[in-house]
Amino acid sequence: MSPASEDKNMKKWKTPLWAAVAAACVVLLSFLATLVYLDQLYPVGLGPRQPIPFSHRVHAGVKKISCFMCHSEAHRSSRAGIPPLQTCLLCHSRIIRTYPYIAKLRALAASNQPVIWARVNWLPEFVYFDHSMHIQRGIDCGHCHGDVSRMDRVSKARKFQMGFCIQCHRYNRATHDCFTCHR
Repeated sequence: MSPASEDKNMKKWKTPLWAAVAAACVVLLSFLATLVYLDQLYPVGLGPRQPIPFSHRVHAGVKKISCFMCHSEAHRSSRAGIPPLQTCLLCHSRIIRTYPYIAKLRALAASNQPVIWARVNWLPEFVYFDHSMHIQRGIDCGHCHGDVSRMDRVSKARKFQMGFCIQCHRYNRATHDCFTCHR
């Protein structure tokens, strides 16, 4: 076989292989784009690292624990608050006790030391926001905080800027009076 005919045969095989690889890449990228579009990729964003890892996906998603089990003040206070360690120990005094982070949590609670959590959501000092008022009017927590039940580490779902709040107030026919939020 001459080198020219050998070269011709190799070109025949390279083109279909290249086409197959390209087609596979297109299919894979289409699949990933569909997952992103349908918001099905896991995990949904990762927020800041916390001193004790806490998965909202496991607790609120898999175990179906209500937001208000831990954030019990949200429906009667302006602040949702971070639950005390004793709330965690309602379950974790019996469940997965030997897991290192649960042991650390129990040790902190026993020595009356707080966990210093990394803050995820923040509003400026001049903005007044009342969780209880919004919850009592039927606004779902996920509207502002995103689908927390799919987050291992809570991430900021929205930028809390005036436009976002005004748009929501217009949609829900709530007041636009400046002094409602700015005190």
